[in-house]
Amino acid sequence: MTGGAVPGPDGKLRCPWGLSAEEYVTYHDEEWGRPVHGDDALFERLCLEAFQSGLSWITILRRRDTFRTAFDDFKIASVAAFTDADKERLLADPGIIRNRAKVEATLANARELADWPAGELDTLIWSYAPDAAKRPAPRTIADVPAVTDESTALAKALKKRGLRFIGPTTAYALMQACGLVDDHLSDCVARGAAAPAS
Repeated sequence: MTGGAVPGPDGKLRCPWGLSAEEYVTYHDEEWGRPVHGDDALFERLCLEAFQSGLSWITILRRRDTFRTAFDDFKIASVAAFTDADKERLLADPGIIRNRAKVEATLANARELADWPAGELDTLIWSYAPDAAKRPAPRTIADVPAVTDESTALAKALKKRGLRFIGPTTAYALMQACGLVDDHLSDCVARGAAAPAS
């Protein structure tokens, strides 16, 4: 998938991936690239991007509601209090991705973040948002990077603070999904729908 924006059923141009599955249209139009703030909300995105590692995002998107139920809506304080019994419950839940390393990383990250001051995760993540004025809008999917200097630095900063299962590629996917960057193609109808915060 290397081309430019393509017309959807309504005739409006969209990023090609946004039309590759029915569930993607709403996600692409209304969520992806829109600024996300709040520690719990960003924790959810961090967790889901980690679970997505090695898989297609559609796999996670189709299970997102089940993930939210299983992880108590990704409230950091709640997940930090999960017990070994909760871990075994998660590993037996067919509605999520039953990967032991990813489940254990999610629980460990929640315990780490529970000790952070309120707002610190939000502040840290958003401090790595690049200057939008210096980033030309991608014309084709081939113009969209998988890793950037900022995502590499963000992953390093999160790891230094004790968080697990976050590398530069996962960090960049987080940045895209949470609106730190706007990687909608230049002709995409969703481009600039919600400008990244400065």
